[in-house]
Amino acid sequence: MENLITLNTENISEEHICCAISDKKCSESYQAKKGWLKKEFNNGYVFRRIDARAKVFIEYGPAETAWVPISAPNYLNINCFWVSGKYKRNGYGKELLKSALEDAKKQGKDGLVTVVGTKKFHFMSDTKWFLKQGFEEVERISGGFSLLAKKINPNSGSPKFNESVKSGACSEKNGIVVYYSNRCPFAEFHAKESLKETARNRNLPLKVIKLKTMEEAQNSPSPATIFSLFLNGKFMTTDISVCMDSRFDKVIEKLK
Repeated sequence: MENLITLNTENISEEHICCAISDKKCSESYQAKKGWLKKEFNNGYVFRRIDARAKVFIEYGPAETAWVPISAPNYLNINCFWVSGKYKRNGYGKELLKSALEDAKKQGKDGLVTVVGTKKFHFMSDTKWFLKQGFEEVERISGGFSLLAKKINPNSGSPKFNESVKSGACSEKNGIVVYYSNRCPFAEFHAKESLKETARNRNLPLKVIKLKTMEEAQNSPSPATIFSLFLNGKFMTTDISVCMDSRFDKVIEKLK
């Protein structure tokens, strides 16, 4: 098994962050993600991966400063968590999760919390896998999202979603509206570039909203602050590929 390494402000310039390693068109977004990480490291954020050129990593930090619309005092919130390719089913997921749980215990946290889909959502962790690891669903909302928690302190309160996401809709009711942040190295390029052509070819109004601060993310109308697309006010998908002209109709049709 490959060793785990933790990125920090000193080594992140030289180390890769797993996603979009060789995707030249997303190079600016890739650097923006690194910039986001550098700032969040000061808030206790952790990016841990295997010591290899692969997409095998976990990201987590204090829920109070998480860029997601949840309330989970004294919990660690897991953001991106990915084990891909030949590394699947080799224990890396359990090892990465174990490291987060150990950190939570050392910090005196009440547990771990994470946002998932009630069914498998793109760019979100595997719900069934988390449930097998002892997580429990503590809340479910209409947009198709669940909040899972693994309590260390059984007497602690349960995490919950913020009110901003309860309706599963956004305030803009006309055309395509996208919310995204620099939490993902793919999101900015496709939200700002690919989606322009896609919307224009369908005569659809387009509004792209970048979540630039923790406060904005915590008040987002979607728990998926990496990328969420709404159509005529209704949440549709977290799948960034929907931005592409060749994929938009296929993705939307499946959701109807």
